[in-house]
Amino acid sequence: MLAIRMRTRRRKAVAFATAAALTALAVPALTATPATATTEPPVTAAATATATAANSAYDSTYYKNAIGKTGTALKSSLHTIISSQTKLSYSAVWDALKATDQDPNNSNNVILLYSGVSRAKSLNGGNTGNWNREHVWAKSHGDFGTSTGPGTDIHHLRPTDVQVNSVRGNKDFDNGGSAVANGGGSLTDSDSFEPRNAVKGDVARMILYMAVRYEGGDGWADLEPNNNVNNGSAPYMGRLAVLKAWNEQDPPDAFEQRRNQVIHDSYQRNRNPFIDHPEWVESIW
Repeated sequence: MLAIRMRTRRRKAVAFATAAALTALAVPALTATPATATTEPPVTAAATATATAANSAYDSTYYKNAIGKTGTALKSSLHTIISSQTKLSYSAVWDALKATDQDPNNSNNVILLYSGVSRAKSLNGGNTGNWNREHVWAKSHGDFGTSTGPGTDIHHLRPTDVQVNSVRGNKDFDNGGSAVANGGGSLTDSDSFEPRNAVKGDVARMILYMAVRYEGGDGWADLEPNNNVNNGSAPYMGRLAVLKAWNEQDPPDAFEQRRNQVIHDSYQRNRNPFIDHPEWVESIW
């Protein structure tokens, strides 16, 4: 049993070390790995050294007041750090998503979150065949709508196919269900939605970002993950145990890391800490 636990820990460490190594490679360039890519370079001593250097660059500046903390102290420190941001209007989100979610292989397109489809940037709207602005933390969970703040925070707003977005609705996240038409492998049932494998971790880290950023002190609801589905209009999103598993199963890739960088450099001036440090999920929850 001890050997099994040790092997499990080593696998987690390798996954997070690999993700950190990619951080060093992720810049706001148009050559980032597509969202659908699943292969990653092997972890070597050189890659580990590079990852450490890349992390320390952020750790000594942006995250300096969070380093060394765990649990509620870490969450509180990260909340303070990421709450310093530039806020967008809901109409400005359209153009922001065209930059943050640009297809690295076609600068005229965006990658749709749930389906993985590359679609023309010009096809944004509300009709069949269009893409729209999906609130990954459903805006009814806390009743924040599309008002400036959580309703326009592009760390959790993503381009999605209009019809797939409608199927997701405001459902919590969980495993299981039937295939979603044109959903790229996503599943759904009466009370939950499971995204395709390539973005499970992305979804988890977006939800947990929202839980740290919006703590109820700035006029908005205190958003928190829980282990339920059917949360309705309560400011909760489930299931936490599943989101934690997805975070480990699908570490940050180059597309997600580039997106975080573009948001920081060109739009909100804040970061999703769980993309830079996915191990902080387990530290807090």
